Amino acid sequence: MSYEKSLLAAQGYIELEMPAEALAELDSLPQEERESEEALQLRLFILMKSQEWETALDVCRSMRVNYPEAPAGFIHGAFCLHEKGETAEARKLLLSGPNCLEEEATYFYNLACYSAVLGDLEAAVDYVKTSFAMDDKFREIAKLDPDLGPIKKTL
Repeated sequence: MSYEKSLLAAQGYIELEMPAEALAELDSLPQEERESEEALQLRLFILMKSQEWETALDVCRSMRVNYPEAPAGFIHGAFCLHEKGETAEARKLLLSGPNCLEEEATYFYNLACYSAVLGDLEAAVDYVKTSFAMDDKFREIAKLDPDLGPIKKTL
């Protein structure tokens, strides 16, 4: 099966909520194709949806090594750390990323969440306001986000 067909098949399995089959489809790719940015991002999506945080972190590490300017390895890696209860490490990872992260509203939104959880409320407010300015959809998301509970009154 071609690379594109394997990716489409994996996506189909995800839509059918068949993560094991989706991962098996990706595993059937030759090593070089398995390590492509698109295949890694798809694998990462499957693992995160399955809440397999540690394995997802491994994929994020690979993405940061192979695609150091791609935001996904940093943003999703930090999210996985946060989900594991390692919020300080999550914030540290985001802040250590490439400058291109500052073009992503998700970067600032997640920094707001991690800062709020860690008690750095002033930074959390600044970060969340930046995310709102970049993409207004985060205003609605923030209303329901328990991580932002400590700063809800300022939103």
